[in-house]
Amino acid sequence: MISKYDVIIIGGGASGLFASILLARRGKSVLILEKNKILGKKLLITGKGRCNVTNNCDALTVLNNVPRNSKFLYSAVYSFSPSDTMYFFEKLGVPLKTERGNRVFPVSDDAKDIVKALSDEINRLGVKVVNKKVTELIIDDNKVIGVKCNDVDFLSKNVIVSTGGKSYPKTGSTGDGYKFAKSAGHMVTNIRPSLVPLETKQNFPQNLMGLSLRNIKLSLWKSGDKKPVYSDLGEMLFTHFGISGPLVLSASAHINDTDKNDYYILIDLKPGLDEKSLDKRILRDFSDNPNRNFSNVLKKLLPAKLIPVIIELSGIYSEEKVNNISKEQRRKLVLLIKYLRIDIKGFRPVDEAIITRGGINIKEIDPGTMESKLISGLYFVGEVLDVDAYTGGFNLQIAFSTANLAAQNLE
Repeated sequence: MISKYDVIIIGGGASGLFASILLARRGKSVLILEKNKILGKKLLITGKGRCNVTNNCDALTVLNNVPRNSKFLYSAVYSFSPSDTMYFFEKLGVPLKTERGNRVFPVSDDAKDIVKALSDEINRLGVKVVNKKVTELIIDDNKVIGVKCNDVDFLSKNVIVSTGGKSYPKTGSTGDGYKFAKSAGHMVTNIRPSLVPLETKQNFPQNLMGLSLRNIKLSLWKSGDKKPVYSDLGEMLFTHFGISGPLVLSASAHINDTDKNDYYILIDLKPGLDEKSLDKRILRDFSDNPNRNFSNVLKKLLPAKLIPVIIELSGIYSEEKVNNISKEQRRKLVLLIKYLRIDIKGFRPVDEAIITRGGINIKEIDPGTMESKLISGLYFVGEVLDVDAYTGGFNLQIAFSTANLAAQNLE
């Protein structure tokens, strides 16, 4: 049994579904091969089930939020920007809203509406969907001519690989695209987790499990460097293994190799106050309550769960009367609050990562079409490529932008 199509798309996720719609609108016969029984499985869990579809910003801002290989995405993002993504989904009948950080969500706060809109449109356009796992590409004379599944071959002069990376493997992202790329002669860079929680060397973060810190400043440092690798204001969370939350996930995108480099994080618990102002604030609290215990006076300054940790690290006895605390002890307290240090042990497993860092070497892909420079008719889009961005809708925008280039340029 052999079936022939204008285009075969491997993977029915964000980039695959998006590309299929654009291709079908061009009049192409399109086959999506998806090993999951449902389409858009990973889309359904993005943004904690709300689906952060893009970021309401210009193309340059998207590129500025891609820490590696951003130049490769120049044509893709300028050809299909966040405003194009928003227009696309609203034309499909999904009202959108913009929240803090310019993150864009469906008004319903339900990722199912995004997946349903895409699914309804491919059905309307007659895109064929087959629930089969692709086992290999069929390549002849440096040209792709189809794909093999276990019991059937599907033929096409165009194949788009949109299989995702290795994050969230339960959704089907198990690295199949890397295998296909290697079989076609492509180099795949080192695969690691990104936008992932971090394990810590100290135990105190685990004792703070469940504590969320807001309006703090977090900076990531590599030992020996004079400037932080990353720094931003926002939120973070302490967990049973270490730290997580938006700031931590973004910081993880800047960590290259925890085996070869020592990284640590400094948390500024009071970014609105410089050291001098914070010292005055503490001194005022002490002066107002001279006979109270140190631990009690800190309640105005810090979250209750954090107080025992700060007390222990400060070396000041918890029941010490504040009028007995020296200037030197107070100075140490100020530095603790402004520069709370956490040493990074490593990443959490890749299956806990939002995205995968690494992938198909972008030097072997045409940035204007997403076509392989090695194999004619073979295209790679989305997370399978060696590009990744920060949180905030930027990674889905990359998926849509790269899929658009492939869909518009293949013959």
